[in-house]
Amino acid sequence: MFSRLAAQYRSVVQDLVMSLHALASSLQKQEIVATCYSCDEGDGRDGNTASFVAELGDQHLVRFLVSDFGISWVESRNGRELVKFEGAEAIQELQRIASSIQERSATGSTPEIASR
Repeated sequence: MFSRLAAQYRSVVQDLVMSLHALASSLQKQEIVATCYSCDEGDGRDGNTASFVAELGDQHLVRFLVSDFGISWVESRNGRELVKFEGAEAIQELQRIASSIQERSATGSTPEIASR
């Protein structure tokens, strides 16, 4: 049972890494500074760790980290941490940003992504 759960979690991490790269590309197309780096954790499995960072304007940054060790979301403004989520809550924040991008693309508008 635990081996199956570990494999499912690794699959979720891989899906998140691919989604983060796509999100960074979407943001860049909308002229929002965003990067996503992924790396091998040294055990032969590619792409199991990623760091996504986006600047949402007015020194407002979001950082989403995902790895086999955990998932976290940190939002900051002017270098001060505003909020930090882990696990499912972090993924929900990622969805909030992705939904905002989809809405902006559909309407053709370019307002800043709403902060929490």
